[in-house]
Amino acid sequence: MRFSMIGGKEIVNLCDGSRLGVIGDSDMLIDEKTGRIIALLIPDEKSFFSFLSSGTLMEIPWESIKKIGNDMIIIEVEDEEKKKIQL
Repeated sequence: MRFSMIGGKEIVNLCDGSRLGVIGDSDMLIDEKTGRIIALLIPDEKSFFSFLSSGTLMEIPWESIKKIGNDMIIIEVEDEEKKKIQL
């Protein structure tokens, strides 16, 4: 699957139904040796205006992705499993 095929899809958490963002606003953590995706890095937008956010990213392990559909990517991750990365 190409990155262009998943661009623009919403990321939704199966555990609580929350919308975490759009894949186009996210980055990917990639293993340089194997080329495999390790995790999605999603902006942690706590407010309506992204410039007011705390400047952190959520690291979602690639193994947490359960389904990539036509319009969204469904992940399954509990709050305590989300890593926060400060920019």
